[in-house]
Amino acid sequence: MFTLPKLPYDYAALEPTLSADTLHTHHDKHHKAYVEKTNELATKAGLDGGPLEEVVRESAKASDKRLFHNAAQAWNHAFFWDCMTPKSAAPTGELKAAIDEAFGSLDAFKDAFVEEGFNHFGSGWVWLVTGSEGLKVISTHDADDTLVKDGLFPLLVCDLWEHAYYLDYKNDRKGFLKAWLDRVANYAFAGKQLAASEGQGDGFRYPSPSANDDSSDRRAAPGEAERPQA
Repeated sequence: MFTLPKLPYDYAALEPTLSADTLHTHHDKHHKAYVEKTNELATKAGLDGGPLEEVVRESAKASDKRLFHNAAQAWNHAFFWDCMTPKSAAPTGELKAAIDEAFGSLDAFKDAFVEEGFNHFGSGWVWLVTGSEGLKVISTHDADDTLVKDGLFPLLVCDLWEHAYYLDYKNDRKGFLKAWLDRVANYAFAGKQLAASEGQGDGFRYPSPSANDDSSDRRAAPGEAERPQA
């Protein structure tokens, strides 16, 4: 059975950017519901016991939309929690160099990220990814997609569903995205993901079904990190 990963920080740690009320609602209700439904549907589909990444891929191949939507959302949310930190700091090293090469500057990257997320119609996710074409910003719709099954490697993601920000920002999605990038975006995590995409270290993986509730291990075993396709 998959478990709901604990937040890597206290519920109030991201205030005032995101309130404790928002995180309690988002994590304890929305994410929990996706995990519980994934467990129920994966068992029926005979996919329980394996990694969540496998459930996402196999349900997509089988066109099992209910299982795919819930499994993909469970994975996306777990990745999202690690994309935030109460100690946000500007990108450094290879990530900074890659952002400068792809976008021209950190500010230009932020502008592109905000505009992609703001102009995304309806619910979904806005991502910083890397692949054969280098770094770029993309968005995915609703629960219909996840980078687990795409030829891209995720570095950073922000949730565009209203439950992610409405309690704190009402309908000001642009204001939310700007504050998110400036105050809580975890560029250190994104840097580790970039290194993992190049075979240096381990990338993000959802905790295995065998992990206990206290497990904080969200990294792949050596050699198991997902790689971007050429």
